[in-house]
Amino acid sequence: MSDQGRIDIDAAVQEAGGGPAAGQPDTGGVSRQQWKWTILAGMASYLDAGSIVALGSGLALFKAELGLSSGAVGVLAAIGPNAIGCAIGALIGGRLGDVLGRKRIYQWDLLVYALGILLIAFSINPAMLFIGTFIVGVTVGADVPTSLALVGELSPAKARGKLLGFSQIAWNCGPAIVLILALALSSTGLIGIRIVFFHLAAVALLTWFLRRGMTESLRWTTARAANAVRPRIRQLFQGANLRGLGWTTGIYLFWNIAAGTSGIFTPYMVSTLGGGGQAVSVGLSLAGFVIGILATLLIFMPLFDRSFGSRKVLWAIGAIMQILGWGIFIVLPFSIPTVIFNAFMAGVGGALAGEAVYKIFSQELFPTMLRGTAQGFTFSLARLCLGIWSLFLPTLTETSFTLAGGLLTLFLAISGVIGFFFMPHTVGKTLEEIEGERGTA
Repeated sequence: MSDQGRIDIDAAVQEAGGGPAAGQPDTGGVSRQQWKWTILAGMASYLDAGSIVALGSGLALFKAELGLSSGAVGVLAAIGPNAIGCAIGALIGGRLGDVLGRKRIYQWDLLVYALGILLIAFSINPAMLFIGTFIVGVTVGADVPTSLALVGELSPAKARGKLLGFSQIAWNCGPAIVLILALALSSTGLIGIRIVFFHLAAVALLTWFLRRGMTESLRWTTARAANAVRPRIRQLFQGANLRGLGWTTGIYLFWNIAAGTSGIFTPYMVSTLGGGGQAVSVGLSLAGFVIGILATLLIFMPLFDRSFGSRKVLWAIGAIMQILGWGIFIVLPFSIPTVIFNAFMAGVGGALAGEAVYKIFSQELFPTMLRGTAQGFTFSLARLCLGIWSLFLPTLTETSFTLAGGLLTLFLAISGVIGFFFMPHTVGKTLEEIEGERGTA
């Protein structure tokens, strides 16, 4: 792309409140319009994580009410928003977002999401529960890559980490609010979990209504007009795009197995392994997400855009904390004190070296016309692997939680090493500058 083309994109994005015009200093300031659209796009993360944790909070109750086996519980977790259903949705939605535009995906899929949530809420047999869970998984999977691409494309170069980091606050708020509701309604049993799902349906419908005022991404519109020939998927597996895929997949896939285990299985494990009842299990999960919100707001968002060095330091601290947080289960038994330690270390560590970092680099390392496709691919692969893991985890935890903790510690170590030693230097650069330097324009 020519320098004039890059200037035109920057100017158009600035006119719509999407970043500084070419030739002007980028102070990292964020307009009200950018914050508004970031919040609406970030609701995809709220609904994604909220539905994962809502399902996790109700697993033991659904198991008892509908007579599910441990194997069926594993299948339910595997096909939903935590894993395989989400993987399918991300793969399809990410590509369609590049081909048809961001708006066509994020504007309508929440209606289908609400339908799936209501099926779960009203489920009176396993079929309704499983079908609703799969629908929810597919729809949140389709929404996440397109919504995040929109945030990345409207962000100023020196505030991209701040805005995409805010989507991670939404990702933590979803589970936190779900868990507060579940905790308050814990004495009502499965009825309380059904109310939690009604809340998610209401939020999805409200978000859909408010999103109707959002416009198409100007960066996507400009790139689409400039590309007479649509970029092909095989271009993702060449040169700098392939290196970007390898790095983002490496950090997210292994991290996500541990995070997904914590998100959907912590209440189930606390209840079934004798750590406490429904209220205790939900309260411990809630603590981890609240810690994540505070760490993202107070540490990650102010510091991640400062310099390349600050990015690496934050990653190193976060990775080490998570390794220690899960490594404790290798040497100490599963108990309330060890779960509390894990919640704190994983909550802070995950905020500094987790999904927020993956989201930011997934926007920075790929060209506009392949950005959703790339994120859909890596997101899909990570959730698919988590789905396979989820099939075996209930049985594994009942047999030997020490082994499960050891494997999760190993996965986090792999993610930490890849992230620290091979982190690309993109901080403070516009998306067009990064494309030019990497030769992916």
